[in-house]
Amino acid sequence: MNVLLTGHRGFIGSQLLKALEEKGHYVSTYEWSDGAMPSVIDQDWVIHVGAISSTTEKDVEKIMRQNVDFTEQLYHACKTFGVNFQFSSSASVYGLVSTFKEDAPVDPKTPYAWSKYLGERYINRHMGGNTTQIFRYFNVYGPEGEEHKGNQASPFYKFTKQARGGVGKIQVFDGSNNYHRDFIHVSQIVDMHLRFLDVKESGTWNFGTGSTRTFLDVATEIGKKYPSQISFVSMPKELENSYQKYTCADMTKTNKTLLASV
Repeated sequence: MNVLLTGHRGFIGSQLLKALEEKGHYVSTYEWSDGAMPSVIDQDWVIHVGAISSTTEKDVEKIMRQNVDFTEQLYHACKTFGVNFQFSSSASVYGLVSTFKEDAPVDPKTPYAWSKYLGERYINRHMGGNTTQIFRYFNVYGPEGEEHKGNQASPFYKFTKQARGGVGKIQVFDGSNNYHRDFIHVSQIVDMHLRFLDVKESGTWNFGTGSTRTFLDVATEIGKKYPSQISFVSMPKELENSYQKYTCADMTKTNKTLLASV
């Protein structure tokens, strides 16, 4: 198949690019630049994972241009030419308290979460004529590719870097034994993207594991692998009102869809 992949230099996009090429797909790549649009003509699928992914980005206009306006333009082009579309959204659209089912009310708390919700909203309001799939990622981690994410890197990456950095100390937020997240390895995200290419159904699906681990559990595991002490630090003020202390994907719909596609 011919596939246009956005965000191919990013953490998830780079892994997707490798997997798509290994499967024998012909992949065109695109990185967002102001004022430029990729051509979707002759593509079978567009996989749109490119975005400003920082949950602490405060430049709302920048996020609107890149995450919302560009997504709308790209989806409009796909509809016009009948190109199938995969859109990477985020579990952050659920907000702080949720059942984490795809039909649950949304309550985005950050500009990033709002941008993902607005992208979803536009797509859902204009859906039709092509296969359109929205994927809500939960907490993605992996062994490599997160270097550029800075403070937005997963706890697995940050804790490992701290443990191996010569300091021998892993820093976790106070109360991290109460922070439960649905952590999913990037390889599982990539696998689900590929499997959904064979799904001829439009809609929204969770990409998680359906189970949780605490931040302290992760730090303890890494601290044993790379002998380190654990220290506790206060949560930054800018995170306090938007920090998800609990996420757990309801995977009922996703598992049912993938089982039916086998």
